[in-house]
Amino acid sequence: MPSVRRLDYHYMAMQIGFWAMFAAICAYQAALLTSRGFTNAQAGLLIAVRCLAGILCQPALGAFADRHPHIPLRRIVSLSLGVGLIAGVIFLLCPMGMAGTMVLLILMGGFEISSYPLMDAMAIQFIQRGVPIRYSLGRGVGSLAYALCCVALGFQVTAWGVESTLLTHALLTALEIGLVATYPPCPVEVQAAGTAAKPHSTVWLLRRNPSFALMLLAILLGITGCLPMSNFLVNVVTSRGGAAGDLGIALFLMAAFELPTAFFFQRLYRRLGGGRLLLLSMVFCLLKALALLLAPSLFFVYLAQPLQMLGYGLFTPTSVYYVNDSVPTEDQVKGQTLMMVASNGLGGVLGSLFAGSILDLGGADAMLGFCLACCAAAGLLAALALGLDRRRTPQSICRM
Repeated sequence: MPSVRRLDYHYMAMQIGFWAMFAAICAYQAALLTSRGFTNAQAGLLIAVRCLAGILCQPALGAFADRHPHIPLRRIVSLSLGVGLIAGVIFLLCPMGMAGTMVLLILMGGFEISSYPLMDAMAIQFIQRGVPIRYSLGRGVGSLAYALCCVALGFQVTAWGVESTLLTHALLTALEIGLVATYPPCPVEVQAAGTAAKPHSTVWLLRRNPSFALMLLAILLGITGCLPMSNFLVNVVTSRGGAAGDLGIALFLMAAFELPTAFFFQRLYRRLGGGRLLLLSMVFCLLKALALLLAPSLFFVYLAQPLQMLGYGLFTPTSVYYVNDSVPTEDQVKGQTLMMVASNGLGGVLGSLFAGSILDLGGADAMLGFCLACCAAAGLLAALALGLDRRRTPQSICRM
């Protein structure tokens, strides 16, 4: 077994690399596409297709990993990122029309986004064997890396233009492949395939575990309401008297307040369990939507950002541990992909589509009202899911 310190710091480095890479392609993708001559509507369609590709590819890649436990997860993740890297380099060197750009973005979105839950599973395998990897801290520093990378990209775009972000994305993807490929394999990965139970289908998993299925629905609604408060934060900032330049401060505060959760997460998890923490995170997402809706000025928008600590900041590590507690061992990777599809996948797509339309119709306050309603419904469904499975106890041991 590799040393705990190496596993811990190496995993944090992978989180930093992934979210910096993700920022390099996501933060300025709309500006990049419009600079290449696409209309706003075409750019929106291309971005949505990229997200949908990740949603469709994640379950397939997760099922492949479950069916082939003899293949180390680090190899699958490295190859997936490699496909994204090749597509990204072609995208950089060969600007194309609508059809060609869509194909490249499908490859980038499908394989880059799908690699993340498998990277999560690489750490969870060690945690299940009692290795005290500080998973939540890794997620926290990843969020901070995303925010800092967005700030750096702003200076880069000013100096060298928006096309330079694709070069940064390619370099960071290559770095992330190196980090993933050198991560020590867990002994679980090299067990003989015949000694492990066969994974079940997605339909079987959801039918046999109705509380898990209901919690996924709650999370879908919750993230549909939560992510627009980040993706369209610029509209909230400007509606409260700020300028577009004030967005950087708001985004930095939002990401920075996700980091403290990492230090006390395990203690909360041992005390409350995954289901209650997910309910708590939905409640704080609701409170943040309410605080932003009632904010009379930009200063109060800033004051609302600490609610991120127990909202989305609490959701990100809890969702992974919740799957670990709720899903059979042989279906762990599939469970993680389902969680990612329901949250940042479908939740992100639906939130962007609905929130964007509502912004055009009624402005920032109408969008925040939509977020408030989604989070309220998510809280009710999460409470119902807990009621279905009161006797469930954590199967994993979380350590500091």
